[in-house]
Amino acid sequence: MANLYRFRRSLRLVGAGVLTFFSLSTVLAQAPAAALWPSAADTVRAMPDVALDDVLVAPAAVDSKEWLLLNADIQTELDGAVHNLYNFKFDQAERQFRSLRRRYPQHPMPYFLLGLSTWWKIMPSNTYNQQYDKTFFAYMDTATTKAQKLYDADPNNYEASFFLSAAYGFDARLHAERHDWRKATVSSKRALAYLQKSREANGLSPEFVFGEGLFNYYAVWIADEYRWLRPVLWFFPKGNRSTGLAQLEEVAQHGFYTAAEARFFRMRILGSARENNTAAALAVARDLTRDFPDNSCFQRARAQNAFAEGELTECERTSRDILAKVNKGLPGYEGFSGRAAAYYLGYVEQHRHNNPAAAQDFYQRCLVFCESVGQTKGGYYLFAAAGLGRLAAQASNQPLARRYFQVVLDQAEHKSDLYQEANRYLRKGAKARSSVAMEAVATN
Repeated sequence: MANLYRFRRSLRLVGAGVLTFFSLSTVLAQAPAAALWPSAADTVRAMPDVALDDVLVAPAAVDSKEWLLLNADIQTELDGAVHNLYNFKFDQAERQFRSLRRRYPQHPMPYFLLGLSTWWKIMPSNTYNQQYDKTFFAYMDTATTKAQKLYDADPNNYEASFFLSAAYGFDARLHAERHDWRKATVSSKRALAYLQKSREANGLSPEFVFGEGLFNYYAVWIADEYRWLRPVLWFFPKGNRSTGLAQLEEVAQHGFYTAAEARFFRMRILGSARENNTAAALAVARDLTRDFPDNSCFQRARAQNAFAEGELTECERTSRDILAKVNKGLPGYEGFSGRAAAYYLGYVEQHRHNNPAAAQDFYQRCLVFCESVGQTKGGYYLFAAAGLGRLAAQASNQPLARRYFQVVLDQAEHKSDLYQEANRYLRKGAKARSSVAMEAVATN
């Protein structure tokens, strides 16, 4: 069960949030409970026949004149709307998406785009915010319904397959985040099935390559990282890590609707512990924040990767901008963004500017932000508490130092450096107090 918990947690941290990667996470999540497996009529026994290779197939004869996905006029019309979506100008973006819906009420695209806009309202909270769940599921459900009608009318409608795969993938991701494993499994398997169909149109547009790129990378990552899962993974197509990264780069460079998503995933992949290329991740984050300066997720990633690279001037500048936007109440800028920015600024003030008073203020603000969003079990909360403990110890304020280090001791993992540091300080203080007490008794 400990392995299973770590695996679920890793999926959320990695952020493999769309399309076919859900198949792996959600089926695995059900492994201990056989009663939750789908019925015999809805199994993955056919999956070994799926072959995701490196070849991009362009259909010989495809009638795509009615496809909105490849319509240049629609792309020109929606260029500003897509930019507004990823720049967190949701009202402006959704006005254009609703206009598209009025003209194409039977097409899945406007519903999917409205659902995608709703998804990015959830993202800044690391998907903890549930206030948009019903709206999100409704849009994705409508998108799959509309796409299914198009697919039923023409099984070679690759655009319909694309929207079915994408909408089911997003649906599966949020159901998995909400621990509704049964629904997540059904949607994820459907996403994988329609991905296999839509990949036949990879040669028509980079949009069709996005889902395969994600699957290629993450399927290999899971198999390598979690060898104990290999008996489960034989049900699924084999991936190709280098091909996956190359495909995401292709989409990032040449896609329209999926370009920003591909750039976002490349950034997270490159900055992950597995790839350990924070310099490359920082370069992508810089580009994303240049193009979408009011996207809190992109700005947080830039601050994080700059911090990891020791680019403290850039980290400080980005973090101050984040806090300024939090104070203004911009969409997507709340406690989750504030806690990261406040911690980085506390660190910079303490270790670079040698300003303990300012550092203490930012660390305390980090704690408040963490408490406001219910994130007090680790991460920034414990690092900020440890920072406050060190500052108090340096100021010879032992009661305050003990208070903060006790917070760390109570919540940090026992093998972590933070726990060991807090334990040493508190034990040392306890011995010192015991020695003083014994001296007082002897004197009396």
